[in-house]
Amino acid sequence: MAIFNFEDNLSIGTVFSVDTATLIIKVEELEKLRKLQVNHLVAIESSKAGQYLIGIINRITRKVSDEEQPIGDDLGLSNFLFTENILKVNLIGTLLNKFGTKENVFKRTLDTVPEIEAKCFPIDGENITKFMQTISTKENYEIPLSIGKYSIDENAEAFLDGDKLFQRHAVIVGSTGSGKSWCVAKIIEQMAKLPMANSILFDIHGEYSGDNFKAKGIQHFRIANPSDLGKTGNLANGILMLPYWMLTYEEMLAMLLDRSDSNAPNQAMLFSKTVYSEKQKYLNYIKDTLFKDSITIDSPIPYRIEKVIEELEQLDVEMVSGARQGTEKQGAFYGKLTRFIQRLEAKSQDKRLGFLFQISEDELKIDWLNDFCSALMQGSNLNVNKSGVKVIDFSEVPSDVLPLVIGLVARIIFTVQQWTAKAKQHPICLLCDEAHLYIPERINQDSASELGLKNFERIAKEGRKYGVSLTVISQRPSEVNRTVLSQCNNFIALRLSNAEDQSVIKRLLPDNLMGLTDVLPILDIGEALVVGDASLLPTRVLISEPSIKPDSATIKFWGKWSDENSEQDIKNAVIGLRKQSKN
Repeated sequence: MAIFNFEDNLSIGTVFSVDTATLIIKVEELEKLRKLQVNHLVAIESSKAGQYLIGIINRITRKVSDEEQPIGDDLGLSNFLFTENILKVNLIGTLLNKFGTKENVFKRTLDTVPEIEAKCFPIDGENITKFMQTISTKENYEIPLSIGKYSIDENAEAFLDGDKLFQRHAVIVGSTGSGKSWCVAKIIEQMAKLPMANSILFDIHGEYSGDNFKAKGIQHFRIANPSDLGKTGNLANGILMLPYWMLTYEEMLAMLLDRSDSNAPNQAMLFSKTVYSEKQKYLNYIKDTLFKDSITIDSPIPYRIEKVIEELEQLDVEMVSGARQGTEKQGAFYGKLTRFIQRLEAKSQDKRLGFLFQISEDELKIDWLNDFCSALMQGSNLNVNKSGVKVIDFSEVPSDVLPLVIGLVARIIFTVQQWTAKAKQHPICLLCDEAHLYIPERINQDSASELGLKNFERIAKEGRKYGVSLTVISQRPSEVNRTVLSQCNNFIALRLSNAEDQSVIKRLLPDNLMGLTDVLPILDIGEALVVGDASLLPTRVLISEPSIKPDSATIKFWGKWSDENSEQDIKNAVIGLRKQSKN
């Protein structure tokens, strides 16, 4: 690749002031000033030979008066005369003509600052194409991760560093209709082509589960609905049951226990003892010798919930011998478990929660968890269906248990990965669509939601150590948990029209890049601001059209209302409402 052409006659001005990573550039000629734009790139001579400092234009000011006027105390120029045309530039990295055996290497470090009167050059024309090719390294992968073209130069393809994107967690945000789903689809379609891809997409509204989102390397699952209950072979057919015995003690109590009940401590204690006893009985029944002496109340060992109910009912009506021979009195827990039993029976009989409680003999086998984890966690070549990307449709799960259920799946995946030998840990990414629904910033005294959230907070903090990555996808970043967002080092932000959402992204960026977020409300559909470790340069990218299409197209209200042949189907919708199933 040719060395960049920064000749003296192409200079637009010289350095007037230096303040850490901020420069003031004097521009002598007004014609040159007119060709510059905010957020465009410039190169400044470094004090080291063969190096240039790269900056982004943050502000452009031209001569308007000979009187003293303040430009801004932050620049140290509170009484500077408007006698020059001024650029404010934020430094973002260093361009080296040679680095080892490589030519034209961009590093996101600042080893030096420019000297006063150092020349400044625009990065445009051939230079911008060369520069964009420089920062878009393919990292020598046969299938590099490309998301589109650079807005500043549509001849240069925008590649992301796939390792750094998933190693350090990522955020994809954008208002409704901004092209967020297309961006996700573009990443997934390339991921699916990899021979050992491994990721799970939590599909909350079913938009990634339609016929248009099918391709080699992508497998579709859905959470079981009432019509699937009691059947065998569900897992092989892409239908997921999530048996109650996979829930931890705290998760079960969050669903069942009324903390305001005066008998709540007794109810929790007896439930714990009974469940643990039933797990031991199950292991005895299958003549287990491997787990019996090491399990806890939280160990994912099958047991029958109906046996737990029977034991609790017996304790609730138990009579014991009285002080006088031949007399009886109420047992220690007589009548104290009634309300708890009622709640447990109601939950276990609720067909909306059938995927949790109304399980078949298949899900009561000790080896079922192996099959479940293998289906969701094995890479493409090891997976039975040769699919590395697994899309799980949660659209029929009741909203009140959605955070708990998704948190359960995330916890199982993280825990299995945690207990895998280091040499055999194969990385997996969790793509969390509509993350604000189950990774919320605020929780309204709902312990079940809180437990689900804690699972994601733990993955955000510790997942990198065990090869578990999060990609947070949301149209409302202001409603996503701050702890999780703070652990994400990569941001793909499409158009955001809400000021609160914009401020969230702005707070997560370094101070010298905050000005970039000013473009968030005016980005075009399918255009994104990409910032983070996966991209050498914070820049705007035009997302390319994916070959697989999510079912997320915005309905045309006026167009539908204007079509006299438009059809409706209220009857089948009501049937679906009553069946709690779209099938």
